[in-house]
Amino acid sequence: MADMNRTGLVQVYTGDGKGKTTAGVGLAVRARGAGFNVAFVQFVKGGKRSSELAMLEQLGIIVSRPAEHSTGLLGDGLTDEDRQAAAEAWDIAAEAISSGTYDVVVLDEACVALAYDLIEADALLSALAARPSHVEVVLTGRGATPALIEAADLVTEMCLVKHPYDRGIPARRGIEF
Repeated sequence: MADMNRTGLVQVYTGDGKGKTTAGVGLAVRARGAGFNVAFVQFVKGGKRSSELAMLEQLGIIVSRPAEHSTGLLGDGLTDEDRQAAAEAWDIAAEAISSGTYDVVVLDEACVALAYDLIEADALLSALAARPSHVEVVLTGRGATPALIEAADLVTEMCLVKHPYDRGIPARRGIEF
């Protein structure tokens, strides 16, 4: 349902606090509810699929998640598999942004991929600048770069005040994943 008269913006959800992916998911659901075509591309998140992905798919949102295995970013460092998955995610994301097929493209954890040089900064910024005018792009993840922040129309920094992990409470299915 592309509305070619609608102005698409660039949104960034970053910071050390919880809720960046959740904000991207919420926006994807809202956009789909309005009849928009939505693509949701996950960078660097591997291992178990988060619970929201199945629901996004049920709503007709295209979900791409090349990193099927746990990422080294959470443990021993980047692996070749991480690099390959991020490159695949970028190829999917670049096509989704440039095609004009999607009204909203969510790049989950793209800020992290960018910070670890898994996405070429110039390629990302060029894709954002050259996108069709109706395409809204949402990027999530810690460590948004100054150049990405400058290119964005909206930047929200999630600030960590308190987290249950600090009390030894692990991630809970349906709440954190």
